[in-house]
Amino acid sequence: MARTEGTRTVDGFCWLDLKTRDPEGVAGFFGTELGWRFAVDEEDWRRATKISTGGYAIGGVSDLSNPVYPPGTPPHIAYYLATDDTDRRAEAATGAGARLVVPPFDAADQGRMATLIDPWGAAVSLWQAREFGGWAFPPGTPGTPVRACHTSGDPEGAHRFYGEVLGVPSLPRDRFVAAGPGEDPGWRLIIGMGTDPEAGTAPEPEPAAVLRAPDGTAFTVARSRPRPGGGPGAGPGR
Repeated sequence: MARTEGTRTVDGFCWLDLKTRDPEGVAGFFGTELGWRFAVDEEDWRRATKISTGGYAIGGVSDLSNPVYPPGTPPHIAYYLATDDTDRRAEAATGAGARLVVPPFDAADQGRMATLIDPWGAAVSLWQAREFGGWAFPPGTPGTPVRACHTSGDPEGAHRFYGEVLGVPSLPRDRFVAAGPGEDPGWRLIIGMGTDPEAGTAPEPEPAAVLRAPDGTAFTVARSRPRPGGGPGAGPGR
């Protein structure tokens, strides 16, 4: 059973869902590269596959061959933004130029969700917790998300949209960056590796690198090296 104490959101996000037509293949790839464990949650009536690291659940896996998904849906990673009111925030977002892809609905007793495309073309899911609040891990746990990044053609406007319309004022401005040539708009979560939460230190970050599975799903990974002199540092997350 995955543990549940610790961090509740990372830059406002509380969960991820890896959507693929090759669950076994991506489990093998990310399990080897990131040390993630993929296993059926026996306590979940859906018998959903959960991703965990260090005993802490951080996400789930969905099989795109399931008929609930439209044919041709490409493999991707869905990121869930914690919200206070899914219906109200979704309505405000569409009024501000976002496109609603999945209208608000109840995910059993777990929470209420919706999925939208923001005005710059980035997909994001909204999650209003009920019985399930999302991930919970101590800051600095290796293999967990440490920060978010949104790329678009208008970082300033995107920052205002998420703070004023979707109600995430704590998102730092530097989480919003200009998309490079040929780069699609979108959200990504950076996965931190090599930090030891027991040591109470945060090693110096190495340059982030993209880790891409054979099906095309990818995570940005920030590995780390020892901090010179072994001085103390603040762990990521909040």
